[in-house]
Amino acid sequence: MSTKILVVDDEESIVKLVSFNLNKEGFQTIAAGDGNEAWDVIQRDRPDLVVLDVMLPEMDGFSLCRLLRQEGSAIPILMLTAKDEEIDKVLGLEIGADDYLTKPFSPRELIARVRAILRRTGDKEQDQGERLEFGELVVFPGRYEVNLHGEQLVLTPKEFELLLLLCRSAGLVLSREYILQKLWGYDFYGDTRVVDVHISHLREKLEQDPARPRYIMTVRGVGYKFHAVSQGSRGA
Repeated sequence: MSTKILVVDDEESIVKLVSFNLNKEGFQTIAAGDGNEAWDVIQRDRPDLVVLDVMLPEMDGFSLCRLLRQEGSAIPILMLTAKDEEIDKVLGLEIGADDYLTKPFSPRELIARVRAILRRTGDKEQDQGERLEFGELVVFPGRYEVNLHGEQLVLTPKEFELLLLLCRSAGLVLSREYILQKLWGYDFYGDTRVVDVHISHLREKLEQDPARPRYIMTVRGVGYKFHAVSQGSRGA
């Protein structure tokens, strides 16, 4: 079964361009022209990924992304923005988008971003029996599941990938550039702010006091380190 991608944009020319190039690469596409319609399509058709424009009528892309995350949806989201302003990109990432692409963009870059997201989020069958334990924090790589104090945390796919990378490198300092390379899989133009945004968002869900983190430590001028609290790893 081919991967189903929802393209959400109120500009018909953009929808046709994106859909044409995705279809050419073997993806199945469906379309929506505004946020409300996109919400209905997502509930009905359960797409594997959403290409979501920021500027939409009825419900804008930020609002739709925020709503999906509040409802516990982990569907990957690639946001499209006509503005090359950091605040728009950071806002999208803070509310749970997995990546962003600034208009105008090349079809080649679009496909690369889509494949990178799907590659990170689609391989959930590996390591099904593995579990990583750090005190009250338990990570199940194959299930994309994280439990803290016996309760499951709701993380976006990107947040989970970031946490898993840190956990598997517990005790080691990872630079922002290294994290970008490992999680995004392509040149992100040196925008290490993306890493900081995701770390901040992850800390809000993981730490009792994000200002005094227990798990994710900042190494000033270098990057981040995961503090291994009663670390363990075994098959389930």
